[in-house]
Amino acid sequence: MRLTILGGGGFRVPLVYGALLGDRAEGRVTRVVLHDLDAGRLSAVARVLAEQAAGDPDAPEVTVTTDLDEALRGADFVFSAIRVGGLEGRAADERVALAQGVLGQETVGAGGIAYGLRTVPVAVDIARRVARLAPDAWVINFTNPAGLVTEAMSRHLGDRVIGICDSPVGLGRRIAKVLGANPREAWIDYVGLNHLGWVRGLRVAGRDELPRLLADPDLLGSFEEGRLFGPQWLRSLGAVPNEYLHYYYFNRETVRAYQRAEKTRGAFLRDQQAGFYEEMKHPEAAALASWERTRAEREATYMAENRDAAGAGEREEDDLSGGYEKVALALMRAIARDERTTLILNVRNRGTLSVLDAEAVIEVPCLVDANGAHPVAVDPLPGHAAGLVCAVKAVEREVLSAAESGSRTTAVKAFALHPLVDSVGVAHALVDDYTSVHPGLAYLT
Repeated sequence: MRLTILGGGGFRVPLVYGALLGDRAEGRVTRVVLHDLDAGRLSAVARVLAEQAAGDPDAPEVTVTTDLDEALRGADFVFSAIRVGGLEGRAADERVALAQGVLGQETVGAGGIAYGLRTVPVAVDIARRVARLAPDAWVINFTNPAGLVTEAMSRHLGDRVIGICDSPVGLGRRIAKVLGANPREAWIDYVGLNHLGWVRGLRVAGRDELPRLLADPDLLGSFEEGRLFGPQWLRSLGAVPNEYLHYYYFNRETVRAYQRAEKTRGAFLRDQQAGFYEEMKHPEAAALASWERTRAEREATYMAENRDAAGAGEREEDDLSGGYEKVALALMRAIARDERTTLILNVRNRGTLSVLDAEAVIEVPCLVDANGAHPVAVDPLPGHAAGLVCAVKAVEREVLSAAESGSRTTAVKAFALHPLVDSVGVAHALVDDYTSVHPGLAYLT
């Protein structure tokens, strides 16, 4: 099979390729095509992949190209992992929002809206090209904001685009571990939008073990989400939220922590990865060792401001291994080989959540087979969760409308309606500031 990775010069691509190296089954990926606009980054990542594959005669062949149409032709699967505006764009998203006193995180609040407004037009162009050049390909979307971008692409690709995120998987794994259960044998009742979901149950052999966790303060305080949110708040919710809900439930504390930080997350990653790519310009540099060293630092500092605001301490070693590449490959294999499995994915609602329309992309457990991902029926959300989901989905729809129409007025509306932007005046200021720093938002008039 041929796998095309868009954003192929991205820092996390070696995670995907490393996972492919362990696959010896029939119908495996035999060719990987990396596409990126930056030839230098492509060259750097290709060096890392070459060192990963050293000594493996069955390693997938790797080719690189800056021609998007060439990359898409003949693809069986397309992993879309683009970052419009690069990490400099992310750093600007954060800086502009914090200057207005609101959150600038890349998928949540003002920063997520700005990133979405830049990314959706590009993602739609990719979707149209896939439909024309590789109509039988499946698109697996990594690009953030993952739910919003997947919904934009689904308007052109239907159910052949599926969004992924490793946050729900990591959350379910941590809960299962605390309860002494095997994550592979547990059914995780998870529902919501990307970066806006809750674990409401964890069933092992038909028994829901989550009430046992919620009743034990010591157990609740022993894993990352328990330390982030606090045992009392988790018991109040009767559920365990995705870590990204910390931005909503503890917004003021998080904004203050971000404002106090020496660098925003985007600025840290920009500078860190610039060092890696600069090092890769030297032929004698050990590519794989440099990449692994840089990745370890990246993972250890993930959501550091939130943990600082909550007094949650350092990340546990088990949480430093990533996981999104494992979700993506499990999804790809299930479709390609009809190896039926269950994964938490971003797919069209199709009546799964009654508070949203059929075309809304949601994040829920899905049964996956050769025909794609099929959302599993879930119980209705409680009122507080349904209200938040509906409010954020309404914002996403305004972002999609602004990206399609180029309407500055609609973009202002998207910012103003977000629960973490508390003023129409701030919304106007955000649009003014973002359009002044991002060439990719020049289409808003």
